[in-house]
Formats: sequence, structure tokens, C-alpha cells
Amino acid sequence: MKRIFDLVLATMALLLISPLLLLTAAAIRLDSPGPIFFRQQRVGRHGKPFGILKFRSMVTNAAKLGSYMTADNDPRITRAGRFIRRTSLDELPQLLNVLYGDMSLVGPRPDVPEQKDNYTEQEWTIRHSVRPGITGLAQATLRSAATPEQRKEMDLRYAQTASLAQDLRIILMTVKQVLTKGGN
Repeated sequence: MKRIFDLVLATMALLLISPLLLLTAAAIRLDSPGPIFFRQQRVGRHGKPFGILKFRSMVTNAAKLGSYMTADNDPRITRAGRFIRRTSLDELPQLLNVLYGDMSLVGPRPDVPEQKDNYTEQEWTIRHSVRPGITGLAQATLRSAATPEQRKEMDLRYAQTASLAQDLRIILMTVKQVLTKGGN
């Protein structure tokens, strides 16, 4: 059921927000040189790697200029990038990752491979027993204000208790977070 739910909602969302996607792409193109999209290797269900798709919010080759983590006022973030990050527009291309089957609408945010060091082997296995999501329990409750420890605890809890009812609740909580700019 979850996969059908993901496919239907992701398809509907892409159709409804296509004008917004085009405007965002145009803003990125006008603001800084480089590609519109950013692709990065992430860890998916059962540890399978995949390329996450995002709108580019940083200068080209930002990964070579600093950490995979960004800080407030990171100089690698472009002017348009600040806006699309603050409004979470950078995450919208991940709806395509949902259609491809790499991600779900709801699940733990996908890790970069280097983050494996933050988990025990058992925690890593539990966390990746479900598809990663565009949003998750940590994002729905604390958005980007979650500490790495809080995020880990919430991701593990979600992986062990995932249900369609919980997914619906997380989606509604995420919409509230984005609209009220909670945790940011």
C-alpha cells in the first residue's frame, strides 16, 4: 500500500507544482552558473546506493570546498539557494526519486555514505530497512533544528514503527513546519 500511496501522491504533486518547479529552475539558472540540479550519492533501503536529486542551492563543486554539512551563512550557498533552502523547494525534485523507487514520501532522510560511522551496525541495518523519505519524523517535528542524536533516535523509531497512518501524520506535520518555518 505504501508504494501505491507514494506513486499516486508523488505524481499528483509533480503535476500540481510543475509551474513552481519551472520558476525555481529559472531562478537557479539566472542566479549562478552551473547545472539546475544537484545529484549526490546517498544510501537507500538495504544499503543500496542511489543518486538523490535536488535543486542546486550551492555553487558548483561545493563539495570540494567544504563538508557535506552546511552551516548558517555558508558562503557556498547561492542567493537563490538561500531562498529555496529556506522554503524547502530544493527538496522537490526528490519526487522523481520517489517515482523511481529509490525513496518514499516519508522515511528517514537518506544518509551520505560517510554517515555510517555515526551508527552501530545494528542501528545502520534498522535505519535502512525502510526506504528513505523526502520528509521524516525529525523533519516533521524539529525540521533542521534536530541534533544528529535526535535525528538518529527519531529515524530508528520510525523504521521500527512505520505505518501508513504515521506517514499521513508526518506529512501533515511537515506541511505545518514548512508553512510556519518551524525549526529554522
